[in-house]
Amino acid sequence: MRTIEMGNPVYEYTVNITDIQEYGVSFEELMTGKIQLSSEGARFDVHFSGKASGPKLSGTVTGVDYLHIRADGRFQLDMHAEIITQDGSKTSLKADGIAIPRKDSSISDLRENVTLFTSSKDFTWVNTIRVWGVGTVDLATKAIYIAGYSV
Repeated sequence: MRTIEMGNPVYEYTVNITDIQEYGVSFEELMTGKIQLSSEGARFDVHFSGKASGPKLSGTVTGVDYLHIRADGRFQLDMHAEIITQDGSKTSLKADGIAIPRKDSSISDLRENVTLFTSSKDFTWVNTIRVWGVGTVDLATKAIYIAGYSV
């Protein structure tokens, strides 16, 4: 069996879901099974904010995930966020990926392919790396945790 090398830690963040915009379907009713997913799937804008910390990138994180729940039940992520460091430097975070719901649980496992960008001279090193994000979202507590590793 092969071991997967995660790379070097870049950041980790814990954020809270602050708002969910719905497009014709109740997110809560869908997640609790009160309604069934239609053949079109469903779209939600999931807003979040919180803190990032890490050996290379720390600060405040805010953003939105343009979540698409496909008709087959797969959760597709399309995240757009920013990390603002304590000195005020801004880094753009763009990620796509998937959320894999755990059976009989409010928790889903997250896998993200992340691109970072900034023109801030102290952080331009982020422009040359790719980041693999792994973590979880707990819909009961509205908490998202991600650890980002350079690959």
